[in-house]
Amino acid sequence: MPAPRTERPDLPEYMTWEELERLPEEIAGQIELWNGRVVWVRRDPSEHEIFTNLMWNALRRCARNDMSEHTQHCWRVTTETNIFLGRSGKSDFLTPDFLLHRCLETPYQDVRGGDALLVGEVLSPSNTQADIEAKKARYASAGIPWYWEITLAREASAIAIIRAYALETGHAQLPDGVRPLHATNYLMVGEWAPGDSNSIEIDFPFPIAISWSELEF
Repeated sequence: MPAPRTERPDLPEYMTWEELERLPEEIAGQIELWNGRVVWVRRDPSEHEIFTNLMWNALRRCARNDMSEHTQHCWRVTTETNIFLGRSGKSDFLTPDFLLHRCLETPYQDVRGGDALLVGEVLSPSNTQADIEAKKARYASAGIPWYWEITLAREASAIAIIRAYALETGHAQLPDGVRPLHATNYLMVGEWAPGDSNSIEIDFPFPIAISWSELEF
């Protein structure tokens, strides 16, 4: 659940996880650490949480269906769970709105970038394109195979569009002398809008079929 709105205190530009843990929860819950740099996370209206939970419920159903047919698979679907991007340490993490990851060996274990299969963000009208692209690039750099965006409508409590992105595993051909800004990138592989389809359907990372009625406010 998103932390309540609290006035932001003056904090150093960089912090460690241990320093973050000493802050009150209502402050720490609004912060991500990007290689130790303090990044404030925007707090959105109640629709944000509602649509996050609706997507969590739908993905959880699809994951359970996959596990019932492929017993070697074990997935967990969560919301607002920290993903620690390095193999060790905790001062570099992101907090996606919803997350699909492999089952961990023990309870209460930290989720690392290598555990994550799919991350997703629910985008409110207040989200800026720069913020969206910066976070997407960090998910890609962590090697997370799938990234989803849910864009909310501006004039209604509803979803406007859902996009699915896959991590590019090859290398694009660029003109001589041109180098990509980021070593890894997501490519859009699916796009759905309520007026264009009856459901969201894709076969990766496992068969996913979600009716729009499941995602109604």
